[in-house]
Amino acid sequence: MTFLALDVGNTRLKWALYDAPCAGARLLAHGAQFLENIEKLAEGDWCDLPAPRWVLGCVVAGDAVKRRVQEQLDLWDVVPQWVVSSSAEAGLVNGYDHPARLGSDRWVAMIGARQRVLAQGPSRPCVVVMVGTAVTVEAIDAEGRFLGGIILPGHGIMLRALESGTAGLHVPTGEVRDFPTNTSDALTSGGTFAIAGAVQRMVENLRQHCGANPVVYMTGGAGWKMAPSMSTQVELVDSLIFDGLLEIADRRLLAV
Repeated sequence: MTFLALDVGNTRLKWALYDAPCAGARLLAHGAQFLENIEKLAEGDWCDLPAPRWVLGCVVAGDAVKRRVQEQLDLWDVVPQWVVSSSAEAGLVNGYDHPARLGSDRWVAMIGARQRVLAQGPSRPCVVVMVGTAVTVEAIDAEGRFLGGIILPGHGIMLRALESGTAGLHVPTGEVRDFPTNTSDALTSGGTFAIAGAVQRMVENLRQHCGANPVVYMTGGAGWKMAPSMSTQVELVDSLIFDGLLEIADRRLLAV
């Protein structure tokens, strides 16, 4: 039963086709498309793929984008299912005040992270960092409870805010330096250190709360840029949301 996993973010749609809807399934194909080019999927990236039997996804880009994705899925006459955050699923308990209001991408990524923790050995606390248009930093205790998380602007939003709100300040690309000595490097380093500092604070909060060192997973389109600048050890996992979707699909099938 081929399975198509969809991650529809604020900027891009990421997709992955697997040979089965279960954890550990074999990846058959994958890709990404900017949201403005969604209409090219059926006649482009997807036209030669085997038809998926099941489609499961998470979407944060809104209902209009969701409808556009569903129109492309008419290629296979398949109706997608969309994850909505709940009070508990796939071994994770949701500590949000209003569980359904938690972004589905955050929820799915945490489910993938929780299963990764358990697959690597004894259960331990976990911090999940997604670096994209926005940055989210989540805390999960050793019992699989999502304690809470923070949201901050992604690097691009920070730089654009400075450019629009500061007279005469333009934002050329700079480098991350310990001690920046020009404006470009100062801007790039400032955004990078802001994100790194937020992650470090959450790691310290979780360590103090649980009395154990947490593992830190980082994912998202800009994760590879951030990882080298982190002050705490992180494991870069590009597939965290897809891992979560596979785990959810596996659990839901078993429950049928």
